[in-house]
Amino acid sequence: MIERRLLNLAPQAKRAIAKAVAARWCALLADVLIITGVTGLIGRTAAGTSAPGEAPLTLLLCLLAALARALCGLYASRASFAASAGVKKQLREKLYDHLTALGPGYTAVVGTAELLQVAAEGVDQLEIYFGRYLPQFFYSLVAPATLFLVMAPIDLKAACVLLAAAPLIPLLLIIFRRVAGKMAGRQWNSYISLGDRFLENIQGMTTLKVYGADAARQEDMTREAESFRQATMRLLRMQLSSFILMDLAAFGGAAAGIAAVVLAYGQGRVPLSGALALVLLSAEYFIPLRQLGSYFHIALNGVSAGERMFQFLNLTPPPAGTVVPPPGRLDVKMRGVSFAYPGGGRSALSDVALDVPAGRLTALAGVSGCGKSTVAALLAGRRRGYSGGITLGGAELRDIDPNSLQRRVTLVNHDGYIFAGTAADNLRLARPEAEAAEMVRVLRAVRLWDFLAERGGLAAAIGERGTNLSGGQRQRLCIARALLRDSDLYIFDEAASNIDVESEEAVMAVVRRLAESKAVLLISHRLTNLVTAGRIYLMENGRISEAGAHAELLARRGGYARLYREQVSLENYGNEVIRPESVG
Repeated sequence: MIERRLLNLAPQAKRAIAKAVAARWCALLADVLIITGVTGLIGRTAAGTSAPGEAPLTLLLCLLAALARALCGLYASRASFAASAGVKKQLREKLYDHLTALGPGYTAVVGTAELLQVAAEGVDQLEIYFGRYLPQFFYSLVAPATLFLVMAPIDLKAACVLLAAAPLIPLLLIIFRRVAGKMAGRQWNSYISLGDRFLENIQGMTTLKVYGADAARQEDMTREAESFRQATMRLLRMQLSSFILMDLAAFGGAAAGIAAVVLAYGQGRVPLSGALALVLLSAEYFIPLRQLGSYFHIALNGVSAGERMFQFLNLTPPPAGTVVPPPGRLDVKMRGVSFAYPGGGRSALSDVALDVPAGRLTALAGVSGCGKSTVAALLAGRRRGYSGGITLGGAELRDIDPNSLQRRVTLVNHDGYIFAGTAADNLRLARPEAEAAEMVRVLRAVRLWDFLAERGGLAAAIGERGTNLSGGQRQRLCIARALLRDSDLYIFDEAASNIDVESEEAVMAVVRRLAESKAVLLISHRLTNLVTAGRIYLMENGRISEAGAHAELLARRGGYARLYREQVSLENYGNEVIRPESVG
């Protein structure tokens, strides 16, 4: 079972596989020398024709051949390991490079759990496929042919009997592949489905507990696990059946060969030494083919994992641009932009037009689900496939070099990731060469320095996902990291949604200062944060319905004015002064 596509995935492994096969072939020749040497000595001794001192010399030669065989076996093992280790590295590099080429929007076409399983378990299966199965496959082609050439001069009929029986095992493997291949595919699909469900439940554990839905999800997981168990058991039953039939073919073929040798010896066509050599070589004849059969299930798993990997690698990444926007101001213009998520049905954006000029704060308002975050994702390059035009500094977004776009644009949303390490480690993700004074400055700007200073300052330990910080502190650390990056376009998508009012005011002051020299797009559900924006765009159902300054939009008494009045009314609810006479 050879998949050319798999071999082409890791071309460097071919040389290591060839070395492993050559080393095993040399070890086989050493076995042949030992068998023919010992049987020849026995035959001459029985006939009384052995020369004086022949036995010690034969023993010495056999010991040397055994040493050579051991060295060849060791070299073959190392070559197989080199093939598998090289494949593991190359495949994961290919997956990573393709993932980065697809960009952050890869989740629209492949699940995170599936990608993790392909990169981990799938690559491990292919490592075994390249390191064990392929060397054994090619060796199984060479070994029977070599033994036939050795045995044919001794007795051609016995050699032909073995040669005729040899194809039985490969024929059985072909038959089992047709039957078990589909089983292996279903088993792997069940494994992927179980992994997807498991990761989803782990990520949503808090939500499941809050709504008391964990028991129902546990039952779903149990059904998924049972389905996977049944698929695995069906595949194992098929594999065990194949082992029995292949053993019958191997032992039956060896028995037929030995019977032919005994018949030839009885007829006087083969001397004793030749008969002994043929019997021992007959037993050796089917060992490579039997080992190939034992690796059959590894090949099935490897091919199934490879198919999943090809499905991912065959995804066409968007064409990478080469244009670098001119330095300086990065004015943003969107004209007639429409966008729909894959499989999402209706469009998320329809004919959107807005400007985000440098030196002025621009805001985007609207209820949840109206398309605000989609605009942010498009401007940051995290989503592709839009129609219309988006220009940054006069350059079309589709044509901009991705590395240049990442350097010039920073998106800060409500769920920025915090890594395990120190505060300095997380900040230096934005700018590795940043000085301590610069990091302290941005931490002070978001009012987080006093808290960290009590816990070691820049060396303060930060848990994975910021588990030892409050939600507001995590958000402020993300904002500080964005400030340190010093980009030309900042997009704040609900960046201040998890912090207290006092800290929110400090962050908004920083945002307003940034807007004096940078292009800043502010997206916030709290409309009071947008009051000072030079221009506010209201989105409704994926479209821009209103645009203007805060006072202008209030005067129109449209959708923005309605949302603003409702929010102010809710924020003031309960703050009325309680009159003394109403008490009691």
